[in-house]
Amino acid sequence: MKKSRIILSAIAAAAMIASVSSCGAKEEEKKLVIWSFTDELQSMVDNYYKKDHPDIEIDYSLTPTDQFPNKLDPVLASGNGAPDVFALEDAFVRKYIEQGDDLLLDLTDTYNEIKDKMIAYPAEVGTYNGKVYGLSWQAAPGAMFYRRSLAKKYLGTDEPAEVQKYLTDWAKFNETAELLKTKSNGKCVIVSTTGDLFKPFQGARKDPWVVKGKLVVDPAMEDYMDACKLLKDKGYEGRQGQWAEGWFAGMKGELKDEKGNAVEVFSYFLPTWGLHYVLKPNAPATSGDWAMIPGPAAYRWGGTWVAAYKGTKVPGRAKDFIKYVTTDDSFLERWAKDTGDLVSNNNVVNKIKDTYSEPFLGGQNHYAEFAAMANNVDGKLTQGTDQAIEAIFNDAVSSYVNGEKSKEQAIADFKEQVKVTLGF
Repeated sequence: MKKSRIILSAIAAAAMIASVSSCGAKEEEKKLVIWSFTDELQSMVDNYYKKDHPDIEIDYSLTPTDQFPNKLDPVLASGNGAPDVFALEDAFVRKYIEQGDDLLLDLTDTYNEIKDKMIAYPAEVGTYNGKVYGLSWQAAPGAMFYRRSLAKKYLGTDEPAEVQKYLTDWAKFNETAELLKTKSNGKCVIVSTTGDLFKPFQGARKDPWVVKGKLVVDPAMEDYMDACKLLKDKGYEGRQGQWAEGWFAGMKGELKDEKGNAVEVFSYFLPTWGLHYVLKPNAPATSGDWAMIPGPAAYRWGGTWVAAYKGTKVPGRAKDFIKYVTTDDSFLERWAKDTGDLVSNNNVVNKIKDTYSEPFLGGQNHYAEFAAMANNVDGKLTQGTDQAIEAIFNDAVSSYVNGEKSKEQAIADFKEQVKVTLGF
C-alpha cells in the first residue's frame, strides 16, 4: 500500500511538472520580441495590433536609426538575445535581405498568400534568390512637385496633366528648363540643386550597380552625369546642396543668388513623405501653390521593411505579425486613414484613393497620383552595396560637373575606387 502511494505521488508530480512545462510553452508562444528604429511600428503595435490580438504579449524595443544596425548585428550573428521580428530601414534593408537563409526567416509562403493584392516593388526589395525575407506596409514612390504660380506664369498652365507634357522625359525636361530661364530672364531655375535628379535617374536604370559580381555603370547614370553638367553650365539649377539652407529657402520662395537677386525654384523631386515632412512644414506660406506630376522617370525613395530572425522560437507568431502589419486589409485601411500613409496593399489603396483632396496641392488628390506611380517602380534594382557605391559615384559626378575631371576620367576613377574599396 505504501509503495502504491509513492508511485501515485510520483505520477502526480510528473503530471504537475508536465502541466507547468506545457503552460510555460504556451506562454512563450504568446510573446513576441520586436526591435525597431521607428516609432511608426510602435504605434502599429500599441494602437492596432494589441487591440486586435489582446492575448499576445509584445516586448518592444526602440533604438535610434544610426545605432540600430550596431545593436542588431551582434545578436543576429550569435543568436543570443535576438528579437523575433525587427524593422529594416531603406538605407540598410538589403544588407540583411541578401544574407537570406543564413540570417532571416523565409516569408515566401506568407507572401504567396497575399501577393495578388500587393504593390510589387516593396516585396521585390525584400526578395533574394527567389525567396521573400522582408515585407513593407508602405510604398514610397517619388514625384515631381512644382509651383503652380510659376507654371502658370511661364508655361501658361498650372494643370498637372498639361504641365506633365512639358516634362515627360529628360529631353523635354531640358527644353523646359531653357524655356523657364528664357521667359524669366534667368530668374527661374527648374530645380535648386542637381542632387534632386539623382533618385529619378537611379530609378530609370535597366540594371543595378552589380551584375554577376561585376560593376555596371548603367547608361542612365552616365546620363545623370551629363544632366548635372548641363544644368550647372546652362544655369538651369540654383547651385544649392540638397538638404542645405538654400534648398529649403527655394521651397519658401526666399532663395537668392550670390548677388542678392531673387531666384525662383520651379520644382522639387520628392517621395510620398516629402509632401508631409519636407514641403508642408518648411514652406507653409506656399500652401495651395503646389501640384505634383510623375515627371520624367518613375522612382522610389525611402521606406521601412519588417523581417524575422531565422532562429525565432515562434516562427508562426512572427509570420502572423508581419502579415498583419504589412498586408492586412482591415488594419491597413485604418492605418492609411489615420496617418495618410500610402500603403502597399492595392485593395486598400483602390478603396480609399478617390476620397482625398490635398489643400497644400491646391486640392489635387495626391493619394491617387502616388498610387499610380507606385506600380511603375522597379524594386529589383536595389542592392546592399548601393550606399557605398553611390557615395563614390557622387564624388565622381561632382569632379566632372565642377570641371575637375573629364567624364571618362571620372568614370574610370570611380570604377577603380569601387574595385579597391569593394572588390567589384
